[in-house]
Amino acid sequence: MRVLKTILDFYINSSIHVALAVYALSWVTLLQLDIAYDKNVLYFIFFSSVTGYNFIKYFGLAKFHHRSLANWLKAIQIFSLMCFIVLCYYALQLNMKTLLYVGAFGLATFLYAIPIVPKKIFLDKHQNLRSISGLKIYIIALIWTGVTVFLPVINNAYDITDDIIIIAVQRFLFILVLMLPFEIRDLSYDSLRLATIPQKIGIKKTKIVGFLLLFAFFLLDYFKDGINSKDVMITIVITTISVLFLMFSKENQNKYYSAFWVESLPILWLVILLVLS
Repeated sequence: MRVLKTILDFYINSSIHVALAVYALSWVTLLQLDIAYDKNVLYFIFFSSVTGYNFIKYFGLAKFHHRSLANWLKAIQIFSLMCFIVLCYYALQLNMKTLLYVGAFGLATFLYAIPIVPKKIFLDKHQNLRSISGLKIYIIALIWTGVTVFLPVINNAYDITDDIIIIAVQRFLFILVLMLPFEIRDLSYDSLRLATIPQKIGIKKTKIVGFLLLFAFFLLDYFKDGINSKDVMITIVITTISVLFLMFSKENQNKYYSAFWVESLPILWLVILLVLS
């Protein structure tokens, strides 16, 4: 049991799980638009997600404790380096327009993690985009939307139609809701200066906001040109499961509730789509 827990913890802490979630949502986009499986862009998204998330999470630790890194952090560093090498290979397989787009989001990730912006913009001692009051959840949702919706579309030279804009808005709302259980979990640990949604309006109202966002997520399906009963049914299932996860979110939750189960929702969405395709 201890071995399995160690493996699961490494799986989560090394960002493999969150990278699979990003990969899954990107594949969902391809399936929604009837675009063929694009190995190059999907593998690039997976390996860049591992690299990017580990860079964001462990940059400070590695910077200040390089000589005394714990074994688990050293293992994650080595794993991240391997993922970076692989992502470089798949980056060379992408078209130039896609690479320019990737560069923009790479810069956003860099600014999100690295303290280079003037101090006077911030409310605390940190100087990265994560520290700007109330901005964190929206930056993450925006980056996930850009990567999982527009990156696969651009790499396949697919026109940006009204349906794609609707899918992007849905994705943004969906990611916002997925972030809420994390913000509820971290309510006792986050600095008040971060001004997270639960800090500003409380847990109960946060859940109400999440329910309204999910209702909008579901309702947007009816504005698509290519809507069909199967797509609506899948959206209902995903919306319902998301509502349940949000409903049962609490401050003192199991360590795997958000980090594993909530983050598994994009993977579940993909599995449902593949089964019904």
